[in-house]
Amino acid sequence: MIIDLRSDTVTKPTPQMLEAMFQAKVGDDVFREDETVNLLEKRLAKMFGKEDALFFPSGSMANQTAIKLHTQPGEQVICDKYAHIYNYESGGASFNSGVSCKLIDGQRGMFKAAQLIEAINPTDYYYPLTSLVAIENTTNKGGGACWDFEEIKKVRAVCDSHNFGLHLDGARLWNALVVKNESPEDYGAIFDTISICLSKGLGCPIGSVLIGDTHIMKQALRIRKIFGGNMRQVGYLAAAGLYALDNHIERLIEDHKRARELGDILSKQPFIKNIEPIETNIVIFELNNDVDEVTFKQCLASKDIHIIGMGGGKLRMVTHLDYTDAMHHKVLQVLKNTNFTSN
Repeated sequence: MIIDLRSDTVTKPTPQMLEAMFQAKVGDDVFREDETVNLLEKRLAKMFGKEDALFFPSGSMANQTAIKLHTQPGEQVICDKYAHIYNYESGGASFNSGVSCKLIDGQRGMFKAAQLIEAINPTDYYYPLTSLVAIENTTNKGGGACWDFEEIKKVRAVCDSHNFGLHLDGARLWNALVVKNESPEDYGAIFDTISICLSKGLGCPIGSVLIGDTHIMKQALRIRKIFGGNMRQVGYLAAAGLYALDNHIERLIEDHKRARELGDILSKQPFIKNIEPIETNIVIFELNNDVDEVTFKQCLASKDIHIIGMGGGKLRMVTHLDYTDAMHHKVLQVLKNTNFTSN
């Protein structure tokens, strides 16, 4: 029994999801003739109260397309120092769009509207012109933390007063919606563009969707083509997304519960220095100085438990659809009964 807690991207389609994929009605999406992907795009646009949506093979490509839609070369995006678009998209903002990132020193990947105001460059010609603000919810590097929606409203007000675009990297937004009892419409009313992932918490094999109103999204299809993202009979993948929307959102509560239980066990172990507050399905923790990170991961791997390092001494576990009760029981017992110290 291999237990993979490196990410919620490691899941396999359920038999029911595979059946939905096999039954999909497909066409050539380059000609916009795949009725299943068209249905998925329309459904998600309607869920968020937007006019348009476009399916992408990855969240990074969806985010990078959004940045290009909102900016011109030489301009600047403001985001948190933990932001995925800055840390984990291979410098795409500068390479693809010719923009720089102004980083805010927020808390667990989240910043205040007051910090945003301080980060805005003067309008003198020798400063990069700020044109876009991007936030991430939940925050990956921040341990699955959820933004306070009232603070998001304040960020929107700042963007409105300065004529900035506002993009949401919603890779794990489904988790936030379940925990905070918020609705997609709440977010659609605030953000100009939203990238929403289907291949993390919802268990699809691939896919993200970029959502926005038509006046912003009108060049999205062309940009996706430029980035090499055109697909053909993509309805087989879109069918997985439609199935997940019907069957895999409410069950995220189970992932969150198991993550909290992992955090509770870790908090009682002598080898743990710190655990980030746990709100959703991500557990980030630090080891005491007498516990070697590589040895710790190797010890877990020898017991068929796999986790990932986040850098800076932080380790991560992510619960997901394929993490069963039996797996969870084993991980709890290993963490509780194994001596990881070097003494």
